[in-house]
Amino acid sequence: MSGAKGVTTMPSEQPIGVVTHYYSNIGVAVVELAEGALSVGDTIRIQGGESTDFTQAVTSMQLEHKPITLAKAPQTFGIKVDQHVRPGYRLFKV
Repeated sequence: MSGAKGVTTMPSEQPIGVVTHYYSNIGVAVVELAEGALSVGDTIRIQGGESTDFTQAVTSMQLEHKPITLAKAPQTFGIKVDQHVRPGYRLFKV
């Protein structure tokens, strides 16, 4: 199934946000949650660019440098990611 701008999504995936910044020294992406909610333990997929497309479990989230276990739209927060990401990459809840 195809989404906007050539993004391929699976039927069980829900687009929920976008990466706005990436801190490479600590492996943290700043995510702007556009809809829904995200919790520690959820599975996400990050897709963008020519070759970035990976799935991971949410293990750590922070809001204003404090750990959180739940984020709800329209929050912007940090999330630990397994791979390098860039602003504009899309976040899906699997």
